[in-house]
Amino acid sequence: MIVAGCDVGSTTGKAVIMKDHTIAAYTIMECKPRPEETARIAINEAMEKAGLSSVEELDYIVGTGYGRLKIPFANDNISEITCHGVGAYWLRNSVRTIIDIGGQDLKVIGLDDSGRVAEFVMNDKCAAGTGRFLENMARVLGLTLEELSTISLKATKTTAISSQCSVFAESEVITLLNLGEEIGNIAKGIHESIASRLSTLVRRVGARKDITIAGGCAKNAGLIDVLEKKLDTDIIRLPEDPQIIGAIGAALLATEKLERSASLKSAK
Repeated sequence: MIVAGCDVGSTTGKAVIMKDHTIAAYTIMECKPRPEETARIAINEAMEKAGLSSVEELDYIVGTGYGRLKIPFANDNISEITCHGVGAYWLRNSVRTIIDIGGQDLKVIGLDDSGRVAEFVMNDKCAAGTGRFLENMARVLGLTLEELSTISLKATKTTAISSQCSVFAESEVITLLNLGEEIGNIAKGIHESIASRLSTLVRRVGARKDITIAGGCAKNAGLIDVLEKKLDTDIIRLPEDPQIIGAIGAALLATEKLERSASLKSAK
């Protein structure tokens, strides 16, 4: 049984190939202008890594993410909230809360003891705190995303960023730079601002342990450090790349659909 999950987000496309409940290959790429193009490239790259040459060799494909309705070869599409829950729980069944920092939104997902989504909150009305926000802040500071993370860990203090709007926050950072504030202290202030927003969302769903984080921002050690202090708990790192959690969940749901179909056929 060979299945795939294809997660087309707002900034990256991810595809995971699974063979008999095991991850065979995956890919992560920057989004193209059209989601169908992103999906096609992502699935082709993952298939090549898995030694496959055509989507016809895949028994079932589930699409998810921002562009899930635009994946032409998917057999079904399922929300990223459900897929992130399934993927995270499969990787570590002690997970009860998932923080997902997307390119254009923030989500916090609460799971019950069986791994089903019990509750979720989402902030997709403002760019502040999203992956795109962090990219813009890094650009203003003249840093890469990796440098933004590491320099924050070396800060001697936190320079507060008071603006809740991403546009005003950018102007505030420029003003702080002109005043001679240390870049590391500003970076930590940026992470503090995001962590405060996230911790509010986490507490709205109950903040049940274990807590983990998905998405590209899960690779930001500076943000994780501040968030752990805000929540007064460790953030659990999952054993796979945090950017493919949704695609893993989609592939697992593809497997589940195939197995259910086979079971119904055998029962007749």
